[in-house]
Amino acid sequence: MRLNRFLAAAGVGSRRHCDQLIAEGRVTINGRVVTDFSTQPAEGDHVKVGGKLVRGERHLYIILHKPAGFVSTRADPNARDTIFDLLPPKFPRLFNIGRLDAQTEGLLILTNDGDLAQRLTHPRYKVEKEYEVTLDRPWEASLAPKLLAGIMLDGERARMEKVQTIRMTRVRVVLRQGINRQIRRMFYELGFEVKKLVRVRVGHLRLGDLPRGHWRPLSKAELKSLQPKAVRDRA
Repeated sequence: MRLNRFLAAAGVGSRRHCDQLIAEGRVTINGRVVTDFSTQPAEGDHVKVGGKLVRGERHLYIILHKPAGFVSTRADPNARDTIFDLLPPKFPRLFNIGRLDAQTEGLLILTNDGDLAQRLTHPRYKVEKEYEVTLDRPWEASLAPKLLAGIMLDGERARMEKVQTIRMTRVRVVLRQGINRQIRRMFYELGFEVKKLVRVRVGHLRLGDLPRGHWRPLSKAELKSLQPKAVRDRA
């Protein structure tokens, strides 16, 4: 983690304020003044600001089963319930990787590790996200090729990677894009209304039997599975 982000995560101040402290030569690592913003403190390094030791915030990774009716923001002007209301107040400040709209349920990853968040959301890595979709009427499997080929939404071709029928009105789909309300809008273009939408997988991480509104920490194996292949190969 870059030095300015390390300081900000430790509660020293905003990223801009931390940049200023570094530029002024007020930050040391193991007794040596450091003015390079890109410096990355190693585990065990003694980082000080103005002579005071700064302890880095320990990274936390959790999976949350978001219920319908909760918004994926920290604060909402309409005073609705947010996903952070479901977490213990003692937790460090977390942010969610990606979002689910208010009525969509399912898997959300929350962390204070900005590097992981950037990797999972960067288009370069094309992380798969799998959903179970309940429709207002029986699905017509003959329409699947249209979803796979793509439908224009807001001047962009929205497409699905996989479409699989589960039951008459239930379909499993896989996306690698992140267009706003993509699944609901694509089915609407084909004459269907999505009655229920649940995200059940992100990459290799599955929701499993985690109850709605509950959370749990990621295991080491799960966390490793979220790393891009090139990173896993070096591990």
